[in-house]
Amino acid sequence: MRNICMKKLRKLSKNKIVLVVFLLLSTAGIGQGNLTGNIESTFQYLNDDPVINAFQPPSKGLINSYMNVFYTHSGFKAGMRVESYLPRIQGYPNRFDGTGIGFRYVGYVNQKVDVTLGHFYEQFGSGLSLRTYEDRALGYDNALDGIRLIVKPTKGIQIKGVYGNQRLSFTNGRVVNSDGIVRAIDAELSLNEAIASIKDFPLEMSFGGSFVSKFQLDDDDNLVLPENVGAYGGRVKLGYKKLRLDGEYILKEQDPSIDNGKVYNYGHACVLNFGYSTKGLGLTLSAKSVDNMSFRSDRNKELQDVFINYLPALNKTHTYNLVATLYPYATQPLGEVAYQFDLIYTIKKGSKVGGKYGTTLGLNASTTYRPEHYLNGGNVNDANRVYYRSKAFDRSDSLYWRDINVNVTRKVNKKLLLLLSYYNITINNDVAKISNDATGIISSHIAVAEASYKINAKHNIRIEAQGLFVNKKSDGTINDKGNWATTLIEYTVSPHYFISFLNQYNYGNPDEEKRVNYPNVSAGYIHESTRFMVSYGRQRAGLFCVGGVCRFVPANNGLTISFTQSF
Repeated sequence: MRNICMKKLRKLSKNKIVLVVFLLLSTAGIGQGNLTGNIESTFQYLNDDPVINAFQPPSKGLINSYMNVFYTHSGFKAGMRVESYLPRIQGYPNRFDGTGIGFRYVGYVNQKVDVTLGHFYEQFGSGLSLRTYEDRALGYDNALDGIRLIVKPTKGIQIKGVYGNQRLSFTNGRVVNSDGIVRAIDAELSLNEAIASIKDFPLEMSFGGSFVSKFQLDDDDNLVLPENVGAYGGRVKLGYKKLRLDGEYILKEQDPSIDNGKVYNYGHACVLNFGYSTKGLGLTLSAKSVDNMSFRSDRNKELQDVFINYLPALNKTHTYNLVATLYPYATQPLGEVAYQFDLIYTIKKGSKVGGKYGTTLGLNASTTYRPEHYLNGGNVNDANRVYYRSKAFDRSDSLYWRDINVNVTRKVNKKLLLLLSYYNITINNDVAKISNDATGIISSHIAVAEASYKINAKHNIRIEAQGLFVNKKSDGTINDKGNWATTLIEYTVSPHYFISFLNQYNYGNPDEEKRVNYPNVSAGYIHESTRFMVSYGRQRAGLFCVGGVCRFVPANNGLTISFTQSF
């Protein structure tokens, strides 16, 4: 009998073995442990629409599906995610296909130790040296596959160690890892927790340091490439009553890659944040300096593949359709110097200006420049291939991005809420490469008016009107696709139903044949942790960005059905 069982076990794939073991473990202890998870599925049926260059795929239907299952019991933990792309939705990496286990782990945790074997996500500090995470909307997943150990030897001290390969793709229902190996350690000290005598001290102090190393064999016949590349630095967080200050600096060793043209310059990343908050007022000042910080576990990869670190975007995350999707900015890992100012002020309710319910004002400004490089008197073909010098926060006059926006929120009465916003966005298309129809600097003005009216306790209607106006080029011609207008009407029946209509109209396109509408109607049902939504219409081509990380979404026309469920 034992031999028969072993023969059957050998016939199972690795993914099936993991699934069987997980089910046996969770089923055996389901009465005592805790089983949670969620399911998500998005289906599309697309049509040909030559007007917007949208074409029906050979399969006609596309579907992405995911299911997470997590089990915990008496310190033991285990989890996995089953993924399915049959085939993948347009815009996702072309290496995503098939059905299988894309994420799995087992581990143990108590008050002192947390150990995980298998896949895991981790972040050191603000992520400048290491951040692995998943963003399903972007089709992004750079999870580490190996071991993670977190130790808390005493109050206020935490030490992390990770060792593993990064997820590169999901092909034929199996995870494919990158060639490089990532090794890292991080330590953090909270003085107020570690030293009992200053526990209640008004000045909160926290310090941390990290070291991250990648190993990859030298695969270049012409150059001697470093096989071990390290990135290291420290961080500090201070808080005093209503004030906070934090900063982190990371230095990266020589790391020749496809991204930087295989130069041997060192890299650096620095982020500083200052904040003040009190009742009715919030103020944030931020600064970032980055140079040659493309840090991947495989030096030969491009786009968004196998980044070890994360460089946060220093600009406001917008949600309005035209503001968020027409001219988004993607972080430039090879270099940028950026600043941001953010102010939120609430005028006291009951005052003449604030009105009965108060008025909130928001002011935000961010700008990004190319860093200044000082040539060493040679060029990239010099023997040492270290052909420039750079200094932190030393910027050139070459603008990458600028965003100045103002918004006003006012509750007129118990039923009506009004929001008015203005955005001035300038982007260097030669760097960001967001449009094939533009060159150089694109400058735009965007106005948004939103009204939300509460009909009664359950019924609410929301309306948005948006307009985007693009400045003309110096020769008088229209830059990019010209002016746009967007209208949104959304009706909600709380707590279960909603229906909305959205239309984008590129009325100012210099090519009259491309002055088309992009209508889309959506309807949905929500019940506790269940959400079901159906939409039909056009979607224009463009970049979809989250936190400075972007993916290209092609134009499409068709039906989309999505379903989510948590348990």
